[in-house]
Amino acid sequence: MALSMQPMTDEQRKAVALEYLKRLDRGDDFFELFADDAQVYFPKWGVATGLDEVKRLFTDVGGILAAIEHDYAYLNFAYNGDLLVVEGTSSGRTASGAEWRAGVTHAGRWCDVFEIRDFRIQRLFVYLDPDYADADTARYPWLADS
Repeated sequence: MALSMQPMTDEQRKAVALEYLKRLDRGDDFFELFADDAQVYFPKWGVATGLDEVKRLFTDVGGILAAIEHDYAYLNFAYNGDLLVVEGTSSGRTASGAEWRAGVTHAGRWCDVFEIRDFRIQRLFVYLDPDYADADTARYPWLADS
């Protein structure tokens, strides 16, 4: 008997991406959603390649956050083959207690570029300002004025 692989639909890719975001928000394990050789980019961290490095990246980044919540009602999705781009907003609290909310503070707007095949995240590049606490005002004078 021959097995046939069917390409994933856009809705299936969207479901994988949403599952990742929901697990992230709940603090649940999401690494099973990634391929063993996945790549993840996060600003100021760089590119992690392979599941061990991906886990280290999320451990490092997770260490600065106490809570995060994505605003699912306002997500925008764009599809192109295996690529799924998700644009959205979030709110949360850093480990030091600083709170952020998109539209209220400078942090909270983000865009994730996923490459999803065979129900696994092959690549995730995260684009956002990682200065959740608005602490980087010395280099950007207009932030001190707001």
